[in-house]
Amino acid sequence: MGKQKKTRKYATMKRMLSLRDQRLKEKDRLKPKKKEKKDPSALKEREVPQYSSCLFFQYNTQLGPPYHILVDTNFINFSIKAKLDLVQSMMDCLYAKCIPCITDCVMAEIEKLGQKYRVALRIAKDPRFERLPCTHKGTYADDCLVQRVTQHKCYIVATVDRDLKRRIRKIPGVPIMYISNHRYNIERMPDDYGAPRF
Repeated sequence: MGKQKKTRKYATMKRMLSLRDQRLKEKDRLKPKKKEKKDPSALKEREVPQYSSCLFFQYNTQLGPPYHILVDTNFINFSIKAKLDLVQSMMDCLYAKCIPCITDCVMAEIEKLGQKYRVALRIAKDPRFERLPCTHKGTYADDCLVQRVTQHKCYIVATVDRDLKRRIRKIPGVPIMYISNHRYNIERMPDDYGAPRF
């Protein structure tokens, strides 16, 4: 029988003593953690997120015509693909005046897409669209839209992006506009938003 070849083990570490090992001297040893006993008479504190004053349960009182609609990059591209006029289709969906809003991030994303998406850029630069300036760093539009909608609940978000939809659904009182069957649809919009208030 030949000599067995021993493979060298790479990145092996030497065994180390635990800091609570009995073989260490008393002064070098780590002290065991003492559990603090909770006082049953003390008041319990818990952090509850503060809800916006514009919400009446799930009903958003700030939403009403003219609707301000935050438009995402892919929403413009899919509208072009479905041959839909943005403003007209929004008005057909909501039966009221709509003001599409575009943030600087969304504009930057469309500009980055290049020559192939020049039609989308021309639509985004339409004078009927309201430009919203961004103060944060970077041009990631999803975070920007979520942050803006969390702070100001007066917007409807128009997007086709699944991840963004999932994030916005967690924010109460913010409807989502999406494209299906060659028309715009709205999600989480109560029936009496457009009704006159007496």
